[in-house]
Amino acid sequence: MVRYWLMKSEPDVYPFSQLIADGKTHWDGVRNYQARNMMRDDLKLGDFVLFYHSNTKPPHVAGIAKVCREGYPDHTSWDPNSKYFDEKSTPENPRWMMVDIKPVKEMNMVSLADIKANPALEDMPLVQRGQRLSVQPVSQDQYEEICRMGGVQ
Repeated sequence: MVRYWLMKSEPDVYPFSQLIADGKTHWDGVRNYQARNMMRDDLKLGDFVLFYHSNTKPPHVAGIAKVCREGYPDHTSWDPNSKYFDEKSTPENPRWMMVDIKPVKEMNMVSLADIKANPALEDMPLVQRGQRLSVQPVSQDQYEEICRMGGVQ
């Protein structure tokens, strides 16, 4: 059964346009245990992802991606030169996980303000107070509504 997710990236770090240019990428650097657990246990091959640009004005959903490789150890945690280095993570006992995603479709910007204004999306984790996870579940109805708002059917 296909599931739906929202994944956040700052556009000055890795924008959706770069994912399109690259064709796929690994989603590294997640250093929150709850988000790690979702990537390790829940994100599956073929799941759809709303690619969300955070820390920009306005924050917004920029496109749709798809999981093309399920959770595996985040090798950036072993690299002392990486900003994601974690001395407690090793290849023998990895602490952090990542998935690979590929682009599916760019969409018209769906801003956070528009998402908050839509009653059909009031239960999305994205709009809940204090919710800051970089990987979040999205219901099928919420996913379809965001796609509709972004001009993707």
